[in-house]
Amino acid sequence: MKFLIVGLGNIGPEYADTRHNIGFMVLDQLAKDAGTNFTIMRLAGYTEVNYKGKKLHLIKPTTYMNLSGKALNYWMHELKIPVENVLVIVDDLALPFGTIRLKPKGSSAGHNGLKNIEAVLGHSNYPRIRFGIGDNFPKGRQVDYVLSGFEPEEQLELPALIAKSIEMIQSFATVGAELTMTRLNK
Repeated sequence: MKFLIVGLGNIGPEYADTRHNIGFMVLDQLAKDAGTNFTIMRLAGYTEVNYKGKKLHLIKPTTYMNLSGKALNYWMHELKIPVENVLVIVDDLALPFGTIRLKPKGSSAGHNGLKNIEAVLGHSNYPRIRFGIGDNFPKGRQVDYVLSGFEPEEQLELPALIAKSIEMIQSFATVGAELTMTRLNK
């Protein structure tokens, strides 16, 4: 059984460690743990990881955040992976930092990457891991906030939160969304 795991972020060194790139950061760690690297291919950085008999196809779109759906759609069709086996990892302003939730479907909540995926797929019925980045910014400064780095105290917590996100990905691939939500959405 195979899965398409899509980490959302923006390409380029200026975005590398920003809140908006948490999807890339999670997949980078998953690939590193598995001893593999991403190769730039059509519309995305791509690599594969095997986990308990499941093949996880990891992509980091190279299309920029607001065109993430283009890469997701291409790889989903190229690899013949059904939408229920697609998992998107995304930053979420509505959740406090440190909160990570798997959802089987939902709205874009204003997130440009999710909006584009929804537009390309024609629906919002795809699983996603929402990684809380908090909303500690002055009115009108949302863009600056999501494109900023994590605070020093948050950086100390990031490795454990990224590890929990990877655990959710692995659980999703082995036992499915419902059981993963029951066990890991706290």
